[in-house]
Amino acid sequence: MKLLGEMQFTYTIINSDPKSVVQMNYLLEEYGEFKCVAQAQDSQEGLNTILKFAPDIAFINLENDAEILFRMVSELHSYDTKIPLVIGISKQKEYAYECIKNNFFDYWLLPYDEFDIRKSLLRFKKIMPKDEKADKICLKSYRDFQYLETNDILYLQADNNSTEFVMKDGTVKNAFKTLKSFTRQMPSNFVRIHQSYMVNINYISGISYGKGLCMLKTRNLQLPFSKSYKENVDFLKNLLSKKTISALN
Repeated sequence: MKLLGEMQFTYTIINSDPKSVVQMNYLLEEYGEFKCVAQAQDSQEGLNTILKFAPDIAFINLENDAEILFRMVSELHSYDTKIPLVIGISKQKEYAYECIKNNFFDYWLLPYDEFDIRKSLLRFKKIMPKDEKADKICLKSYRDFQYLETNDILYLQADNNSTEFVMKDGTVKNAFKTLKSFTRQMPSNFVRIHQSYMVNINYISGISYGKGLCMLKTRNLQLPFSKSYKENVDFLKNLLSKKTISALN
């Protein structure tokens, strides 16, 4: 079973400074998609955790034994394993050039800068492929977990800082996250058509440009689309047209 809405990306930290590790984990808690799978204090332990857990990102503090840590990163290419994107961390800029030579994804200066972290993680999420095979989404609220079949979702509707999942059977499930936060997570058959709506294209039966509406197959529902998302609606129309026999008058 593939899930959406859970932590999608994993990371490991190679850092001998416990205080720095705690700070990093605290800063990354804001990004629900990221999960720490291992921590290591030196290059040998770090290499073992990367080979064992195959994380998406490796955060490496270069303050101690930088030369050995750079060799560890180079050694990763000797193994038949997924190579994580590497982010180097240091109090000074002296290792920046070496990080570029070793194809590090980014380089952070200590103390941590929240803006630098945000930019790096957004760039990371942009280049990482979505899991198009995911067929379920997990909505979490405190200690409650709801698992929804993505094929049963008609559309998502924004409700202030929360999101409503409207199902094909008429039920509504609530998630305490913004619609924007789900935009990157949903499979490719979900398209944003309005500031307040994201629709499952498998349920669209018609598009009215004159009225600014998308019609759904189920319960004669109609959803508005806005000019700011017209490009998405055009894409949607072209996509549906490829699978349709045209009988225009």
